[in-house]
Amino acid sequence: MKPKSHTLFHFTKNIEFVKNILLDGFWPRYCLEDLSWYIFEYDYIAFPMVCFCDIPLSRIGEHVDFYGEFGIGVTKEWGLANNLNPLSYVAKNSTYCSSVNNLFKNVDYNNGQSGYYEGSGNDLNQLLSFLKPLEGKMLLSGAPVDKEFYQESEWRFVPQQTDVKPWLDKQSYDNATALEQYNKKTKELSSLKISPTDIKYIFVKSDSDIPEIINFIQTKLDNYSGVELKILMSRVVSLESISSDL
Repeated sequence: MKPKSHTLFHFTKNIEFVKNILLDGFWPRYCLEDLSWYIFEYDYIAFPMVCFCDIPLSRIGEHVDFYGEFGIGVTKEWGLANNLNPLSYVAKNSTYCSSVNNLFKNVDYNNGQSGYYEGSGNDLNQLLSFLKPLEGKMLLSGAPVDKEFYQESEWRFVPQQTDVKPWLDKQSYDNATALEQYNKKTKELSSLKISPTDIKYIFVKSDSDIPEIINFIQTKLDNYSGVELKILMSRVVSLESISSDL
């Protein structure tokens, strides 16, 4: 068994999200991240992102149980062409963690100064958004849940546009009106488009969901050619039908 998949998987709990991805692409949204290892006093910071994993299908059962049984698998070639990158995982008491934190000691967020070269603040934000503790807390319906992040083999896309806010503190994230506006901005400026040839799998929960997604492909994606539509329809698979192989 290969330790990594050649496909990047994105799972969600709702078939409507899969339809939206097929129609408009992947939408980066602000997600809270555990920053308890970080030198500054933030428990959580929200970055705009789209998350994927390259866990082999034979080991993806636990991941699907947690994140949802609907999803899309795209080629790694598409991911690399669109600036996706695997995360770097941080052991909280390691010298690596100390070295990373030392890079941020000169940052003055109140005055927008990084203490390094011009534009280094953007680079530091990008670096921070691709770091995650080996294990930590994830908020689920507002409650913290213990999670072993390292097992998730996560890849991520984080926008670099200067007019997209690079991160939000938890207070800003918890402001539903403000969060909606921030997410609207990322959708407008940073969504990742996909074509039928980029897609290797379209996952639905059960066999009974297949007609719905096939009908959506036939009626809502008519901008594609007949051949491309056939390719998309051939990618649809239910996790119910392959569960014995997972």
